[in-house]
Amino acid sequence: MKLLQFFQYAYLFFAVLFIYDGITALGDGTNRAYVSFLLAALAIFMFFFRKRFRKKIEDRNKQ
Repeated sequence: MKLLQFFQYAYLFFAVLFIYDGITALGDGTNRAYVSFLLAALAIFMFFFRKRFRKKIEDRNKQ
């Protein structure tokens, strides 16, 4: 289970990287910045989804 918790926080790491990439690409005049922000939002969503899913599995295993 510790490995799943590690990957949960890896999503936050990638979200920060995509946000940084989006901010640096804003001045390019391309759609790359919007794609980076979309991927960052997806990574943040996956963090909370995996956190909730892991919590549900742990609660089920305790019973």
